[in-house]
Amino acid sequence: MSDSLILGCPRCGTVNRVSQARLLDGPRCGKCKQALFNGEPVELTGGNFRALVERSELPVVVDFWANWCGPCKAMAPTFAEAARELEPRMRFAKLDTEAEPGLAGQFGIRSIPTLIVFREGRELARQPGLLQGAQLRQWLQPHLLD
Repeated sequence: MSDSLILGCPRCGTVNRVSQARLLDGPRCGKCKQALFNGEPVELTGGNFRALVERSELPVVVDFWANWCGPCKAMAPTFAEAARELEPRMRFAKLDTEAEPGLAGQFGIRSIPTLIVFREGRELARQPGLLQGAQLRQWLQPHLLD
């Protein structure tokens, strides 16, 4: 791997090349000048999925969830806390399966919550069901960028 990574901007969808050495320096989008990371999960849609997941050379963990799902709501604070702690070694994103049923179907989501780790659009790991605290961090550990 080179010393730079391709990352999509969560605000405008522009694909940016960022030096790995500068990831902790608060990189900004070359087009909209907004921060590429803000320590919060990014909302995924059909419109931004390609730039943020399929083209990303940084690992992306996607939480497939729905508003009516109790376990999804229970896991949301833990997922948000992990984003604050672990970005920019991994991007955190949420995909509402009710709003984006096509994407949920594309990945064969049968139960929620389901977490999938992607890198360059390829699925690396999948975990159905609720993970809390240390369980979530332990599951993510092998996929974090060094």
